[in-house]
Amino acid sequence: MATNDHPSNTGSHWLERLALPSGVHADAMPLLAGRALRGICDGYVAVLLPSYLLALGFDSMAVGLISSATLIGSALATILIGLVGHRYPQRRLMMLAAALMFATGLAFAGFSTLWPLLMIAFVGTLNPGSGDVSIFLPLEHARLAESATPDTRTALFARYGLIGAFSSAFGALAAAIPAWLAGQSRLPLLDAMRLMFVFYGIIGLLLWRLYARVPVAQPHGAATAARTPLGPSRPIVLRLAMLFSVDAFAGGLVVNSLLSLWLMQRFGLSPAATGQFFFVAGVLTTFSQLAAVPLARKIGLLNTMVFTHIPSSLCLIAAAFAPTLALSLALLLARSALSQMDVPTRTAYVMAVVTPPERAAAASLTAVPRSLTAALSPALAAALMAYGFTSTPLVACGLLKIAYDLAMLRSFRRVKPLN
Repeated sequence: MATNDHPSNTGSHWLERLALPSGVHADAMPLLAGRALRGICDGYVAVLLPSYLLALGFDSMAVGLISSATLIGSALATILIGLVGHRYPQRRLMMLAAALMFATGLAFAGFSTLWPLLMIAFVGTLNPGSGDVSIFLPLEHARLAESATPDTRTALFARYGLIGAFSSAFGALAAAIPAWLAGQSRLPLLDAMRLMFVFYGIIGLLLWRLYARVPVAQPHGAATAARTPLGPSRPIVLRLAMLFSVDAFAGGLVVNSLLSLWLMQRFGLSPAATGQFFFVAGVLTTFSQLAAVPLARKIGLLNTMVFTHIPSSLCLIAAAFAPTLALSLALLLARSALSQMDVPTRTAYVMAVVTPPERAAAASLTAVPRSLTAALSPALAAALMAYGFTSTPLVACGLLKIAYDLAMLRSFRRVKPLN
C-alpha cells in the first residue's frame, strides 16, 4: 500500500505532508492522530490512577492489582487479535476498540468498589504505563506497516512512537487539572478525578470517528488463502515473543502508575509535580525516538535496540539507591532519554523479518508479552512496596532488562531482515 502519491497541490493536505515521512501513504494519518489522542489519555491516567484509587480508600496493593488486571485483559485481547483478527477488516476492529475505550472511561468513572473496577480494568482499555500495550497496538502496527515502503518503515514507526511519547508527556501535565478544578470551584477532588475518566471515554468517541476514515485495506493474495495467521516466520516470531516476555515482565515492575506511587511514597511528590516529571521524561523520550532513526541506519536496528537499552537500565538501578529526590529524578530522566529508543527499531525489526501477509499476526503475537507477562509484575511490585521493599522493583527491572538485551544480541545478531 506504500506510495509516494501524496497530493501536492491541495492546501488541505499540508498537515499530511508535514506529519508523514516521504514514501508513506496518507492512510497512516488517522492512525497517527489516534495515537496522539490515546497518548494524552495514557499520560494522565498513569499519573492519576494511584491517586484516584487512594482517594477511593484503596491501598497500594489495589493499585498493583488493577494495573495487572488492565495488562492481563489487554494481553488476552491481543492474543485474540493474533488468532482471529486476520479474518476481519482491520478498520472494523479498530472502531470496536474505540467503542470499548468509550465504555471504559464512563464505567471507571461510575464505580467506586474494587471488584467492579477490577472487571472494568480487565475488559477495558486503560493503560497504566508509558508504553502502548493495548488492543490498539497490533492493529495499528499492521496497518502502518502496509502504508510504508521497507526503507521508510523505521521512520514511520519512529514518528508513531514520537507522537505517542510527546502526547503522553502533555497528558501527564493534565494530571494537575483535578486539583486545579477543585481549587477553583466547590467540586470535590474525587469528582474532579472522575471527570478525567469521563474525558477518557469522550476521546474514545473521537477515535471511532478517526478510524472510520481509514480505507478498507486491500488484502494480499497470499493472505486471502492463508489458513493460519503465521507461516514461514513462525519460528522467529516465537523466539522474539519469548524474549519480549522477559522485557515485558521487567517493564511491568515500573509501569508509570507504580513509578508515580513510588515517587509519592518515597519522596512525598504530589500528583501535579509527578505529572511535571513525566512531562519532562516524555519530552526526552520523544527526542530520543527521533534520534533512533539515523542511529539505526548507521549501526542497525538490533544494535540500536540493545546498546541504548543497557545504559538506561543502569540509570534505573542507580535511581533506586539515590539518596535525594533531585538525584533520583535526574537518573530517571537520563533513563527516559535512552529507554525508548528501541521502540521504533524493535517494531520495524519485527515487521522486517516476517513476510507481509504475516505482519498482523506477528505484531499481535510479539505484542502479547508486552501485556501478558507484564500483567504479573505490577501486582508483585505493589506487594514488595507494601511490605517495605520500596526500591526492589526498580533494581529487578534494570537487571532483567539487561539480561534481555544481551539475549537479544546473542540470538539475532546474524538474522537479516527480509524486506
